[in-house]
Amino acid sequence: MKMCFVSVYLVSAFASQLVLAQESSVEKAAVSELPSLLAIYKDIHSHPELSGHEQRTSALVAKELRDAGCEVTENFGKYDDPKLKCYGVVGVMKNGGGPTVLVRTDMDALPVHEETGLPYASTVSVKNDEGRDVSVMHACGHDAHMAAFIGTARVLQRLKQEWNGTIIFIGQPAEEAIGGAHAMLKAGLYNRFGKPDFALGFHDKSDLPIGHIGVTPGYTYANVDSVNMTVRGEGGHGAYPHKTKDPIVLSAEIINALQTIASRQNNPLDPIVVTVGSIHGGTKHNIIPDEVKMQLTVRTYKSEVRDRVLADIDRIAKGCAAAAGVPADRMPLVEVQKDGLPATYNNPDLTKRLVGVWKKVLGDGNVDIVDPTMGGEDFAEYSLPDHSVPAVDFHIGAVEPEKIAEFKKEGKELPTLHSSKFAPVPEPTIKVGIVGMTSAVLELMKGK
Repeated sequence: MKMCFVSVYLVSAFASQLVLAQESSVEKAAVSELPSLLAIYKDIHSHPELSGHEQRTSALVAKELRDAGCEVTENFGKYDDPKLKCYGVVGVMKNGGGPTVLVRTDMDALPVHEETGLPYASTVSVKNDEGRDVSVMHACGHDAHMAAFIGTARVLQRLKQEWNGTIIFIGQPAEEAIGGAHAMLKAGLYNRFGKPDFALGFHDKSDLPIGHIGVTPGYTYANVDSVNMTVRGEGGHGAYPHKTKDPIVLSAEIINALQTIASRQNNPLDPIVVTVGSIHGGTKHNIIPDEVKMQLTVRTYKSEVRDRVLADIDRIAKGCAAAAGVPADRMPLVEVQKDGLPATYNNPDLTKRLVGVWKKVLGDGNVDIVDPTMGGEDFAEYSLPDHSVPAVDFHIGAVEPEKIAEFKKEGKELPTLHSSKFAPVPEPTIKVGIVGMTSAVLELMKGK
């Protein structure tokens, strides 16, 4: 019995040493890559490109994947609008038989004027798709994502003795505008390169300390739907409102009534958001217009809740109009845009498995279970509507803990994603991105 116990102990100790050695090799490799990755990060940050225009950025990502040993396909993807060119990048790294894991980064920037004061801040200004002059900035951290993504490819190439299978690296365009993931799948991503067994993504987080990974089991980002509403009435002179059907007053009533969807018609355990982000109507003080146009964003998690909320919006708008005496042929027009985004769902079992790995790599106190958000992420597309590809999209801490504490003490909000003042702390954000993603891939593709 004593010999058996000693044998088991030695095997256990040897296994622990192997795990520690793997963790050490990942971290050492990540640290050794940081100087060149920081240069890449600054270059990308200084040269941001809007959604659908990622020509320079995608070429850089393609070159780095090729240098890391991937077979690379550029300009991959097919938008619904045939006039648009898709700058998707696919890099395939093969290492014998085994599972297939998809690793994704986004590449596009935002029409934001940078106010970070960084020496490598963007000064780029371009004409957008509507022909207006706009500043461009990586205000959402996609530059850090790309640096960590490239670092992950490099480290996994160096550690090929520790994994078997195929890794599909995705450099995805147009995440901010929605449509990049859809375009790549529409072009036959899984038919051409194989349906993955797992899909992994990451995103920096503007209120999570550097050195930390955050993750949410289950729903982590929301369904996103854009609704256009035209409230129609019968216009006339502002001095004689009784001779009109005022669409401005009716729009106000509709906006207030829409809030009852969340407060009185929805289970409070099923989060929803109905926000009117734009309202335009009228031309002059004393003219009641014929119509008012509104734009709404709607956020939900469950598909059945999504369908019901969208139906409720249509019902409430038309009900308010009927109560105001608007004739049947002038009922509000409610249009749900076709570019809606599905909710991002982190497979709970896969999430639990990876949390265990990250706690070994980073320490128990540096892995946080965080609340879901009502933001949107088209990473959801890679899981497919039936979630048949188990997926996890995790967060990387991007802010110094001292800064978080300072802002909290002063009762102020930190610069958020999409803020002109947001920028991740580069080195630790990139490093944790590499370590987190690489250790996750190694877990899913353990060598035989």
